Parts: sequence; structure tokens; C-alpha cells
Amino acid sequence: MSDTIIARCEAKGLRMTGQRRTIAQVLQQSEDHPDVEELYTRASKVDSGISIATVYRTVKLFEEAGILERLEFGDGRARYEDAERDHHDHLIDMQSGEVIEFVDPEIEALQEKIAAKLGYKLKGHRLELYGVPLEQD
Repeated sequence: MSDTIIARCEAKGLRMTGQRRTIAQVLQQSEDHPDVEELYTRASKVDSGISIATVYRTVKLFEEAGILERLEFGDGRARYEDAERDHHDHLIDMQSGEVIEFVDPEIEALQEKIAAKLGYKLKGHRLELYGVPLEQD
């Protein structure tokens, strides 16, 4: 990913108001998978004039433009991440809701092998694992 969310928005011709820039900056700095309420909390610390409605509209605009990817992990909350982040898969802790990103070359190779065996060239995938922590002794 060579450029920022703001730069990609501008390249797509989106009008970037000050509040949209703030929301884009908050998204750019996020290392987790925030939902709209979390984005609102973070953005309102930067600009107290931002409303939650503005965050909802901006997230929808960015998603429709292909800037953000919407993720749903079965907890009823839509979460978001930069659509151009490096490929990774997710492990969701069903007790805490924590989302752990990981990349495993063996899983990647196995997916390619399965697609080829079925007569396909894999063009993309999304893997989400759901689990609970192992008992600690």
C-alpha cells in the first residue's frame, strides 16, 4: 500500500471535507477493525464537531468507492479496514471479540492447491476462523 486513504479518495475524485479528512486519518492510523461507533469516538477526539451521522455517511462513501472493506464477524457489528492493506486472514476470539490478523504460507498454498484441483485459478479469498482460547494450565 503506497499511498494514504486520503490520497486514494482524492484520486477517485471524492470531495474531501475537513471532517472526511479527519475520519480518513483515524482509519489510516487504526491497527484494529473499528466499527462506526469506535471511529466516531476516535474522530470526535480530533474534531468535536463531527457527528455520528457524518461518520456513517463517510464510511459508506469510502466503502462504495472501494477505499474501505466492510467486515462482519458475527457479532452484529460491521467493522472496517483499509481495502488496500496487505492480505491477511482473521481469527476471532468468540469470548472477547478480539480479532487477530495472521498470514500462514501453508494455508495460502493449500487454498491454491484446492482451487487448482477443482479446476480454478484462485483470484482472492477471505478466511475467518472463530475460536475460544485453549484452557490455561
